[in-house]
Amino acid sequence: MVGAVVLDAVGGLAGEGYHRQAGRPHAEQEALEAAGERAKGGTLYVNLEPCTHAHREPPCAQAVVQSGVRRVVISMADPDQRVQGAGIEFLRSAGIETVVGVHEDRALRLNEFYVKHRLTGRPFVTAKFAMSLDGKIATRSGESRWISSIESRAHGHILRSAHDAILVGVGTVLADDPELTARVEGRTARQPLRVVLDSQLRTPPHARVVGPNTLIATTRSGQLGEAETLVLARTAEGRVGLGPLLDELGRRGILSLLVEGGAEVHASFFAEGLVDKVQAYIAPLVIGGREAPGPVGGQGVPSLAGATKLRDVDATRIGDDLWITGYIDVHRDS
Repeated sequence: MVGAVVLDAVGGLAGEGYHRQAGRPHAEQEALEAAGERAKGGTLYVNLEPCTHAHREPPCAQAVVQSGVRRVVISMADPDQRVQGAGIEFLRSAGIETVVGVHEDRALRLNEFYVKHRLTGRPFVTAKFAMSLDGKIATRSGESRWISSIESRAHGHILRSAHDAILVGVGTVLADDPELTARVEGRTARQPLRVVLDSQLRTPPHARVVGPNTLIATTRSGQLGEAETLVLARTAEGRVGLGPLLDELGRRGILSLLVEGGAEVHASFFAEGLVDKVQAYIAPLVIGGREAPGPVGGQGVPSLAGATKLRDVDATRIGDDLWITGYIDVHRDS
């Protein structure tokens, strides 16, 4: 998620651009091409350090030097091991005034998927769920459609389209038979890779999720139609290891994973400290019932000191629902 703006020598807007997709010119190159000769003596603003490695286009840092700009303002260094300050040093060694760190916090947030992947090799994990005001994701009989509003469900599809992959457990497949596609009104939605946690390969061959854009993570050999089965070592509990799964997804270039549960899947991700962000839709409903499930199952924590806390929390109205987002606070009370 990179954008760039070029101002000419007197501060007028000369060019702007952004990285549209893999294989297309990077933001700096697009902005500098738009600016043309007006870039000479001007200033380039970009939210990510210009690259120095060869890709489908010439290195951006080289293009910046050749453009004749006198000053470059960069929000954040690129954590990619092929860059990591090399672009900044290249610009400075060419005599270009280079300022780094302007609105760095905003740049990090904008590229949180990319940063997590480059630093850890794993995708950024978002846990997403919809629940009632009293924390239920279904009634005691299992009815869950629909707790959230039409507006929230439409927004959830936008979230799906924004992620590289979406994950559920086989229990959700058996109970709801979801298609797990992204459907966004008014445009063709980008479709995430559909991932199903299914240690014993119980997904029915006729399930709607089974198809060419589906990965079944399992501990048993087998094939389900056009879906790919990924056999991973089982944990002591006989389940698919989540860490090895995230490592494999990262190797495949998956930068972001939206976990839609159910409750036991969410519990496993939280228990292993694998969640980076929470997106929750809270509907103005009271369901009640001791047997009605909540969004996070498992054993839970024995004391509040061990509870997962969120930081940078935001709340927004969507229809009649409340949409709450927050990042996992890794600093827990001892």
